[in-house]
Amino acid sequence: MADFNSSSSLSTIFYLTGIPGYEALYHWISIPFFILYMIGIMGNCTILHIVRIDPSLHEPMYYFLAMLSLTDMGMSLPTLVSLFRVLWSISNEIEFNTCVIQMFFIHTFSLTESAVLLAMAFDRYVAICHPLRYSTILTPKRIIKIGITAFLRSSLSSTPPMVRLAYFPYCHSHVLSHSYCLHQDMIRLACADTKFNVIYGVVVIIILWGFDALGILISYIFILRSVLSIASQKERLKALNTCASQICAVLILYVPMIGISLVHRFAKHTSPLVHIFMAHIYLLVPPILNPIIYSVKTKQIRMGIIRLLLPKKIHSTWE
Repeated sequence: MADFNSSSSLSTIFYLTGIPGYEALYHWISIPFFILYMIGIMGNCTILHIVRIDPSLHEPMYYFLAMLSLTDMGMSLPTLVSLFRVLWSISNEIEFNTCVIQMFFIHTFSLTESAVLLAMAFDRYVAICHPLRYSTILTPKRIIKIGITAFLRSSLSSTPPMVRLAYFPYCHSHVLSHSYCLHQDMIRLACADTKFNVIYGVVVIIILWGFDALGILISYIFILRSVLSIASQKERLKALNTCASQICAVLILYVPMIGISLVHRFAKHTSPLVHIFMAHIYLLVPPILNPIIYSVKTKQIRMGIIRLLLPKKIHSTWE
């Protein structure tokens, strides 16, 4: 076992927890997890491939959708190896450096996804409220700048608490409560003053998620007001339908994100299974459901998938 009194956090070994009480079933439990991960990976890779090869999808809306797919995979993929190392009984150990890198990617991409959803809401606002200026406002260069800014904002915001973790002594337990590393989980194991990390985490959530959520809400208020002014009911439904998938994506990200934050902060004495269940929903639901929702609700994506999977003679009957 690791020396809990070691002064060097960088050499500390932590121990990941799978699903307590179900150790004998780990190999069986790994099967649905493997299927879910594969669905998420294949779905998002399909979206990225279709947007790349189809010239008709080289528009701002679909570029943002490609960004969403990248952030979805950026959230879930860092946990894949550690989860299956635990479920396949290979090892439940994880080094401090690996743990911090994993946390950095999870938190950075979750914040980036929130920013991308804000950009997608802005895209729909411009498309519906200012259609004549759409191509001049959302130019390719501006879209690239939005994507880079979203990632830099999130990565820079995630860095300070990660750096602070290296200076904490971990002299109590080195057992993490999940099969991957989360910041909220890690600071509970430190025997030092963690006020900065706790307060910083709350402030980042309030400012960044709050700013994004408010921006999304304002965008859709303007969209709704503009849609209600359209005389034709058919045109109203068409305009609202273009927003439906994005509203679902917002709910899919924010509901589990808020849920896991509340569980970690205010429901510490609940069953460990609740924490584990919420943690995996937070990472697996957006990458799995977003491609499905956009494939069902967005005709261009749906037809792109049909063209990709079916022979030309067959898919022509679907169009």
